[in-house]
Amino acid sequence: MPIPTAHRGQAPLTRIEAVDGALTAALRAGLERVERELRSSLTDPDDPFLSAAAVHLIDAGGKRLRPLIVLLGAEFGDPRRPGVVQAGVLVELVHVASLYHDDVMDEAPVRHGVSSANKRWNNSVAVLVGDFLLARAAEIGVGLGDETMRMQAQAINRLVRGQILETVGPGEGDTVAHCIEVMRDKSAALLALAARLGGVVGGAPPEVCQALATTGEQLGIAFQISDDLIDILTASPASGKTPGTDLRQGVLTIPVLYAMQGEGPGPRRLREILAAGPVTDDALVAEALELLRGSEGLERAAADVTAYADRARQALSLLPAIPARQALEELCDYIVSRDR
Repeated sequence: MPIPTAHRGQAPLTRIEAVDGALTAALRAGLERVERELRSSLTDPDDPFLSAAAVHLIDAGGKRLRPLIVLLGAEFGDPRRPGVVQAGVLVELVHVASLYHDDVMDEAPVRHGVSSANKRWNNSVAVLVGDFLLARAAEIGVGLGDETMRMQAQAINRLVRGQILETVGPGEGDTVAHCIEVMRDKSAALLALAARLGGVVGGAPPEVCQALATTGEQLGIAFQISDDLIDILTASPASGKTPGTDLRQGVLTIPVLYAMQGEGPGPRRLREILAAGPVTDDALVAEALELLRGSEGLERAAADVTAYADRARQALSLLPAIPARQALEELCDYIVSRDR
């Protein structure tokens, strides 16, 4: 049976609030500081154009999931240590920089419900602004020490590798395995960095930091597959992402790959529609979405979301039983529920 579209889950902090009110208050305060420092780090009084372009996607909003995970990771050490908020800023800067670059690669016109930077200005501006954000993140990383810089460099290396893998394609290989590998680098790498960096900057023991990194890695894959489901299931652009965006860009996601398998009329028609690459005709996009929403591919992809979230929970079982661990468990539930 197709997955219903009415329920999209609760916001992460709303889920955490039921776990521990004091922790939620501390997280809200931390996220407010991250928000202020994000803008402060990108403000150049001598160049108002650069400042405006740099905060364009910051102003558009976003869940700030990665800084939230940094703050939760720091709870396993001392969340009041200097550098914890800066670590949250660093991870969000790298994430937003990747969005600027992704929008150029995908020729995306919209991001978070507003015109993408490449649409509002041009590709050159979008690329350079993304580079500027990476440079600012590097400056922050220098102030947080060699280990932070090393982790940051490794994460960016994975982001670039994932983009190259996606661009080149699977060739004659397993398309599903290739898609998972791309997600592991493009999406999971940053959540793994966020979780581990929070622990490291908070002064948590190495084994705790490693468990946090594993948690973030598994959550990252679950989150991306749930995003791919939302791209199919969303009935309107209210989420800031037009339904069928991946189809229009020629991106074959996990639920699409699953739905294309088999020899029934649905899979055959999907393969016909998607054979030429990006689907630019609105009627064909609508037809493909209807076929996908009635396919078993969505159920299989939703089962994958649950499986990766369960792996994240297994890694969490190695951590001390403090409210932050329960909060991370709630994030697992949030990711599983957001595409339902």
